[in-house]
Amino acid sequence: MLVIPSIDLQAGRSRIVHWPGAASGEGAPTDRPERIADAFVRQGARLIHLVDVDGARAGRPVNLEPIGAIASRVAVPLQVAGGLESAEAIRLAFAAGATRVVLSMAVADDAATLRGCQAVAGDWLAVGLDPRPDRLEAFPWTRARPSSVEVLADELAAAGVARFVVSHGDSDAGRSLIAHLVGRLDADVLVAGGVTDLPGLARLRELGVSGVILGEALLSGAIDFTHAMEAAA
Repeated sequence: MLVIPSIDLQAGRSRIVHWPGAASGEGAPTDRPERIADAFVRQGARLIHLVDVDGARAGRPVNLEPIGAIASRVAVPLQVAGGLESAEAIRLAFAAGATRVVLSMAVADDAATLRGCQAVAGDWLAVGLDPRPDRLEAFPWTRARPSSVEVLADELAAAGVARFVVSHGDSDAGRSLIAHLVGRLDADVLVAGGVTDLPGLARLRELGVSGVILGEALLSGAIDFTHAMEAAA
């Protein structure tokens, strides 16, 4: 199981300052995304996840320049989320240096847009799923609302989606959804958020998750990256 460092891009910088030596006073803090990505790749990261925070709010890619800076600095795939719910937005992200994209659950409400995005991204497209029932209930569907997130996943898989990013994966609802995705759909599943310790990583590994995306927990030093990779192995 991969441990995937995540960097939130905001106004061209990392939203969270990375200072791995904070506890001992060693090293220097940085909010430069390309330096943070490089540090994790040097430690063994095989994939970097980037969240365009401004892009998610604007509904279009915004932090393309820092994505390009990271792409020119590290030789690993870059997975980008935030503001990518159109074929043109994905083209812009790929042109900047992204190699994978994650679309929000909202794309399930627009079959034509999903098909357009798939035509550009192909197998490198993933859809984010939130397993919490209230989120499914609250979404302003323009189509018939799916009865559960598992049913929604079935629909997306039938439409050709083979990769999912599950938020809040280390919860009862999250583990149930993961079991469905891995066991019934044989999908590639990543988990983003909800993991706060090494035992949480081990639990997800046992469920068959292919990768866990860790942002603030790694950047703040709450979880040591080397120890996390050992727990995921």
